[in-house]
Amino acid sequence: MKNLKSFYKHLKYPPITERKWIFPLAIGSLVSLFILFLTTLISPNATPLLLFYRHYTTPPSFASIFVESKLQSLPFSPVPAPPRFAYLISGSAGDGGMLKRTLQALYHPNNQYVVHLDAESSPDERLDLHKFVVNHPIFTKFKNVRMITKANLVTYRGPTMVSNTLHAAAILLKEGGEWDWFINLSASDYPLVTQDDLIHAFSHLPRDLNFIDHTSDIGWKEFQRAKPIIIDPGLYMNKKSDVFWITQRRSVPTAFKLFTGSAWMALSRPFIDFCIWGWDNLPRTVLMYYANFISTPEGYFHTVVCNTQEFRNTTVNSDLHFISWDNPPKQHPHYLTLDDMQKLVDSNAPFARKFHQDDPVLDKIDNELLFRGQGMFIPGGWCTGSRENGKDPCSVVGNITVLRPTAGAKRLENLIGSLLSVDNFRSRQCI
Repeated sequence: MKNLKSFYKHLKYPPITERKWIFPLAIGSLVSLFILFLTTLISPNATPLLLFYRHYTTPPSFASIFVESKLQSLPFSPVPAPPRFAYLISGSAGDGGMLKRTLQALYHPNNQYVVHLDAESSPDERLDLHKFVVNHPIFTKFKNVRMITKANLVTYRGPTMVSNTLHAAAILLKEGGEWDWFINLSASDYPLVTQDDLIHAFSHLPRDLNFIDHTSDIGWKEFQRAKPIIIDPGLYMNKKSDVFWITQRRSVPTAFKLFTGSAWMALSRPFIDFCIWGWDNLPRTVLMYYANFISTPEGYFHTVVCNTQEFRNTTVNSDLHFISWDNPPKQHPHYLTLDDMQKLVDSNAPFARKFHQDDPVLDKIDNELLFRGQGMFIPGGWCTGSRENGKDPCSVVGNITVLRPTAGAKRLENLIGSLLSVDNFRSRQCI
């Protein structure tokens, strides 16, 4: 009996020397359970929270075992965003009303705009335009219309028009966000297609193209414009007057080749960057030469683009305008009227000039080509309001990336297709 009690006592209370292994075993078990618990923790994006988890669960040898580790997903290539346009719309004394009408006919929330009435216009006229820009609810909402409040004095026949254009382009580069083409227009220009038509047609084009009417065959202009030296009073006077002529004449430059063409154009952002920043000195050199040139706007950008290797093959030889000229052309084109309506449509051009303010042909363009009510914006995919009771559908704004092209888009695509055809595109570039 005594021996039996001793046996049970031995089982219940083992000797101290035999109990030493129990403590390490218990501690090791607790540590193992704690580590197992921690390694089961996963972050919300299914990534282990502990760095060493990846080391122990994904041995380097797995990369050579499983084929999934050798597969790479294709890079994501989204559809390019619709193109955006940056406009300069400029005018002089008496053009305030027409400039506002042209701005409304060109407006789209995704575009950028600079408007300018030159210093010949009265302070009251400029103030009226400024109030229109800053108080219009749509312009206020999108903050994409800017006015050059410190007016420049602009004379068409001298370099001040180019100076004003570069001024507007610099503002748009600094404040205008993302845009793809810069288009300069006057208050006497008017669109023949909606902005949705224009955006739709340009969506398929390389965004380095420059639409600029140009030729190196300057003909009579060499004697009457290149060799004479003029001074533009707009550079230093506060009243507009004709240019001053210098009796001495100069030779045609040899450092670059002269080109001439239309003063109206649609220029790519890369080219505008080059003209403003001028990492090559050519834009500044050419600008100084054209400071004493008759009708600078008809030569400056043309000469820069065609003498720069980077851009000379990006030109499309068109100003995208319908313009009615005399033959041979005079200083200014004909004013367009109702008699020209069919020619306007048949031209497939997105813009036309010149128009008298509030000419009846503008109302016909609004009604038949732009579907625009008086004093309203051109309706597009971004306009979701009702037309009932003469309301402006663009007073209610929807998705500004939605396009609703009209028949004008097809006309414009036909024009662009012709300009970019094999027979026209390369054969009419900077030669």
